[in-house]
Amino acid sequence: MSLKEKLPPLSQLGPFIALAVACVVFGVTTDNFFTAANFALILQQVMVVGVIAIGQTLIILTAGIDLSCGMVMALGSIIMTKFAADFGLPPSLAIMCGIAVTTLFGLINGLLVTRIKLPPFIVTLGTFNIAFAITQLYSSAQTVTNVPDSMLWLGNTFSVGESQIAYGVVLMVALYLVTWYWLRDTASGRHVYAVGNNPEATRLVGIPTDRVLLSVYVLAGLFYGIASLLTVARTGVGDPNGGQTENLDAITAVVLGGTSLFGGRGVILGTLAGAIVVGVLRNGLTLMGVSSVYQVLITGILVILAVAVDQLSRKGAR
Repeated sequence: MSLKEKLPPLSQLGPFIALAVACVVFGVTTDNFFTAANFALILQQVMVVGVIAIGQTLIILTAGIDLSCGMVMALGSIIMTKFAADFGLPPSLAIMCGIAVTTLFGLINGLLVTRIKLPPFIVTLGTFNIAFAITQLYSSAQTVTNVPDSMLWLGNTFSVGESQIAYGVVLMVALYLVTWYWLRDTASGRHVYAVGNNPEATRLVGIPTDRVLLSVYVLAGLFYGIASLLTVARTGVGDPNGGQTENLDAITAVVLGGTSLFGGRGVILGTLAGAIVVGVLRNGLTLMGVSSVYQVLITGILVILAVAVDQLSRKGAR
């Protein structure tokens, strides 16, 4: 076997190469980038979007997309904080209620896509607006405070050398590892790739494509619920105005991570690298004193380049 055959495809290595290059560039151009505390801060900043991006990756692997993920996450955070702070429910039960609501939204998205055959873009654009409206109405557009300390535990940190690592970061990494194993080493995980690559051929070999799609949307809703808890743990409140840009941030992480928007190709660990790349870019540019407007501009250019590379690689493979 030649060295070329042993190496992973460039699409899989690309996110990690981009991450390494970004770290080198900002390490050279700034004074405080290469510090343990700064890297710990980057991981804390990306842990919410990182978990949302797991669900987004699963959906994009099936050639779908979910525009509702950020607002569904925000609704879940409002549900769990209001149930705990206003109604006095035990924190564990309030958390379960919030996750149940986000999972229900995933189920609704999945049913509309699989039963009525509506395009995922239209379905999730609609549920984005529905989740936003429910969040604003239910919270009266007011931030929920007095959140029980036990709901904030994942925002606490522990020492690793000179840095402080949040428990939420550990949870995020664990979720990526479990999802990576499931997609790579189980039949149900491989079915997700098969549906995204060629749904008709997958159906003809006896795989229930609608069931796979439905399970993916439900599972994505579950991940959004976990992200709800992480955002509460990180901010200490239930914020009804949160989640309005996390959908785009999650899609950015997935695309930069090498997952094809056309479905069927991608590695979940690449999404983790993509989320960290976004965090590194924003952190490094902030340390350089670059305006946030230019940070958004650079991120947008990177997304277009990543999609262009994916398109060219698909054409080259034909």
